[in-house]
Amino acid sequence: MANLGPADYSPYPVATYDGILTPPEGKALLLTDIVDEEVAMREIARVMLTSENATIFPGPQVLYAWNEEAKKKATLIKEMAEVLNAKMIPMYDYRPKYPKIDAEVEINPNHPNLTIWHNNIKACIFIGVHCHYANVALKIVRAETDCYTSAMCALSGHEDAMATIRDQHSEDLARFIQVAREVKQELGK
Repeated sequence: MANLGPADYSPYPVATYDGILTPPEGKALLLTDIVDEEVAMREIARVMLTSENATIFPGPQVLYAWNEEAKKKATLIKEMAEVLNAKMIPMYDYRPKYPKIDAEVEINPNHPNLTIWHNNIKACIFIGVHCHYANVALKIVRAETDCYTSAMCALSGHEDAMATIRDQHSEDLARFIQVAREVKQELGK
């Protein structure tokens, strides 16, 4: 007999049901392990540099110039994409479109799993995506794709990403870019 309740609504259990929680301050989550931020940064860079169709999904918190930090992050994300040889697919508007949308025709950030499937994305970074949306989207992607998901979050991180780094601000993104350059050089790319 199946269990009743939220755990059975997903075809794959969400990370918290497996005992995986967001990392403490100053640390990062890499699969099921709490690691130093730089360890996670190096792994995210390695995966992005060696995966097919690596893509960055910037969200509204970095796409719109609503404050100086957002402006700095937007510039750094463009640089990050260049260093990682990654595409960018903006998640600028993920409000539901009613009364109905044909998701197979209108591929949009409302359906990140379909965006990933249709673009054959094997590694991605969510950045500047509102936490409530990132949490839902990462659960869907984790359950239904083979994409290696990373989340760079300005708050506490996302346990359903395969790698998450928390408290990411412009100075942290600049540090990630430097780490990514080192990893790129080590890989001879």
